[in-house]
Amino acid sequence: MTVLILLALLLLLVITVVAKAIRIVPQAYTGIVERFGKYKETLPAGLNFVVPFIDKVRYTIDLREQVVSFPPQAAITEDNLTVDIDTVIYFQVTDPIAATYEISNYIQAIEQLTMTTLRNVVGGMDLEQTLTSRESINSGLSAVLDETTGRWGIKVKRVEIKGIDPPPSIKDAMEKQMRAERDKRAFILTAEGQRQSAILTAEGNKQSAILNAEGERESQILRAQADREAQILRAQGEGQAIQTVFQAIHDGRPDQSLLAYQYLQMMPKIAEGDANKVWVIPSEITKALEGLGSSIHEIAGIPKATPGPAKRVDMGPTEPAAPLTGTSEAVQEAIAEAESAARPGQAPGAEPAEEPPAE
Repeated sequence: MTVLILLALLLLLVITVVAKAIRIVPQAYTGIVERFGKYKETLPAGLNFVVPFIDKVRYTIDLREQVVSFPPQAAITEDNLTVDIDTVIYFQVTDPIAATYEISNYIQAIEQLTMTTLRNVVGGMDLEQTLTSRESINSGLSAVLDETTGRWGIKVKRVEIKGIDPPPSIKDAMEKQMRAERDKRAFILTAEGQRQSAILTAEGNKQSAILNAEGERESQILRAQADREAQILRAQGEGQAIQTVFQAIHDGRPDQSLLAYQYLQMMPKIAEGDANKVWVIPSEITKALEGLGSSIHEIAGIPKATPGPAKRVDMGPTEPAAPLTGTSEAVQEAIAEAESAARPGQAPGAEPAEEPPAE
């Protein structure tokens, strides 16, 4: 039984010694080994062996790039305004031995160094420069921190400004200024829009007035041309009618009997109308009536019977000497149709055939 107890104690001692001798360091980490309180060696990542009860892994250092966010720090600008600035530091341990033995707490040291450097950099700027010069502040902080923390075995990769908070009164003033700027831009844009709208409206009215004037001018020209053509056509029609009547009278060789007959046809028209209570019979009519009843007397200028053969009086061309200009095709076609109807069997524009003299 005693032997079993001793074997169990020996086994326990062996397990304890082996556990103390084996040290496993994670990836991207390193171990600082001390022997009797003095630095002995640095353990790499992986499985390592140390002397149990003599060597001790005092620190395990993270070699990865680390990010530390510091609380807002108050800083006074050149124009005596207090601003709160939040910073973020990106750093990496490059020398584990220096980071362990050169500084007691490198995180706190970096925080304090950042605070003092930030106040120094911001103290040389006014508020507007501080708010708009974040890159300059980042560069200044990075240069100072990298130079100082190099002897601690730490490399500052980057410094970022998370936020810059001015005092509430300054914020209110800035908001008012921003609102005023926005209102100013809005008024300017509104005025520009109204100006462009007025210009476009004026141009549209101008174009409309020009088009209306051109349309009215063309309309008046067309109406004037239509009136001119209508008057020419009426004059031509009246001239042709007069020539036709005059030619018919001369071709018919009128005598007293025809004139008396024409006077008798005109009497009902003379008596037409309610206002014609009294009307006078011309003396020529009485003479014509006398000639019609007795055929003895002759009316002055009109023979009782026309002696000799009938002679046709040449009245000249029935068409106007100058052709009608400016008339449309429809008007020309209408004139041609009227001529065809007046002289059936003849081509339009042909001279009428002369009638043979009466026997």
